[in-house]
Amino acid sequence: MVRIGAQAWAIANLNVITFRNGDTIPEAKTNKEWVSAGESGKPAWCYYNNDPANGPKYGRLYNWYAVNDPRGLAPAGWTLPGDADWAQLAYYLGGKEVSGGKLKSTSGWIGGDNGTNETGFMGLPGGYRVENGTFLNLGSIGTWWSSTESKTLYAIDYYLSLGRSLGRSTSPRQRGESVRCLRN
Repeated sequence: MVRIGAQAWAIANLNVITFRNGDTIPEAKTNKEWVSAGESGKPAWCYYNNDPANGPKYGRLYNWYAVNDPRGLAPAGWTLPGDADWAQLAYYLGGKEVSGGKLKSTSGWIGGDNGTNETGFMGLPGGYRVENGTFLNLGSIGTWWSSTESKTLYAIDYYLSLGRSLGRSTSPRQRGESVRCLRN
């Protein structure tokens, strides 16, 4: 756990295969399984490129249906940060324009576009999985779901990429992204 302002964040991406109540979260190993879960609004997780070797470093990628499942994705004592929590983090670090560099890890970014990690957050470029099952941007983008819904079939997420900013966007709920927990 790392304290950043009044918040206490996990120091690694979530890497669980069960909900808080003990139910198993289905793994989607194939593109067909990933697409099926997304189209039916069911929770799913995967490793980047379906390679378990990516798990220890980057954690697992979850679709938003896993994030929003009432059985609880975050372990006991933790919660999934909402849009306001991410905004508070950026504000404390001096705004979205500069906070990304303070959250990014000091190594692992393509082209040496590393951050300072002065917060201890260790934001890694774990990439993501799009709706059709394709994996993209390992080494150049790290994305994290918020628990906040946006439009129908979308949710708010935050990302680190080239440069020093912390980006905010809305992405399809079928997308596979990292999850970072916040202490209750």
